[in-house]
Amino acid sequence: MKNFFSVADVDNLSDLVEEALAIKANPNTEESLGKHKVLGLVFLNPSLRTRLSTQKAAMNLGMNVMVMNMDKDGWALETQDGVVMNGTTVEHIREAAAVMGEYCDILGLRSFPSLKDREADYNEDLFNKFIKFCGVPVVSLESATRHPLQSLTDLITITEYKQVDRPKVVLAWAPHVKALPQAVPNSFAEWMVKAQEQNLLDFTIAHPPGYELAEEFTTGATITHDLNDALSEADFVYVKNWSSYKEYGEVYPVSENWMMDNEKLKQTNDAKVMHCLPVRRDLELSAEILDGPNSLVIKEASNRVWAAQVVLKRILERLNKNI
Repeated sequence: MKNFFSVADVDNLSDLVEEALAIKANPNTEESLGKHKVLGLVFLNPSLRTRLSTQKAAMNLGMNVMVMNMDKDGWALETQDGVVMNGTTVEHIREAAAVMGEYCDILGLRSFPSLKDREADYNEDLFNKFIKFCGVPVVSLESATRHPLQSLTDLITITEYKQVDRPKVVLAWAPHVKALPQAVPNSFAEWMVKAQEQNLLDFTIAHPPGYELAEEFTTGATITHDLNDALSEADFVYVKNWSSYKEYGEVYPVSENWMMDNEKLKQTNDAKVMHCLPVRRDLELSAEILDGPNSLVIKEASNRVWAAQVVLKRILERLNKNI
């Protein structure tokens, strides 16, 4: 594995998931793999689970970790070429990324979209330029369009807790007080569609009209505007809010009740309920589910370590092989 940005970086999902679960059973068996290697974690946005889980994963592999909070401690970055930097930007991404690559063997990068310019966000300009200029492998800690470590975690969790060989997995839109990016649902859909292609599950997306995701992520999924229909016989329900893709960043009023609660849960096959966190209780997801036996949110968050560790392990193996 050279970089980790999307499901396209994985050949066989089952192999990767099984390797992650094997690591979970024996977390420290490869603690010398990352000896004398440095992981740099670069954050342009807040993080809890991604930051801590990736640090723990790196430490399990014997790596040293450096964290840079660019949004608080770094210089304002210029990402465009051919501009005279006489404004608010202080350092160009060409130099910043290159210097980070000198200090680190692997870089992790986290950034959020503006939700103002769809073309700019979906071009993934920042992430692609980091890859171009840093000269070392890059792991996405979430980008404008995807959150692959979260999606790998979700597949690990589904595999771990499934009761049937081919469970029905539902991505269910949920309410929120503000516009949120499409990165998590895009990525979840992308991974679940590929898992469906590999006969690992059946995948359905339920959302109100106007909240369609980009087709590049959802082609192959069953898509419905009827939440009750989607929940029928569901084995896993993944709850997440997102803003409009078509009318980029917009939030449409929804009169129906789309929040998952125990009453809706009765329509499922006693489904396990998932959410990437943080979650707004009794807005996105009911407290009765979060505090009840069907919630997997904490187990899911715990699995973030093993998703990060299997990715770092594969990148380290490639680096060590090329030495």
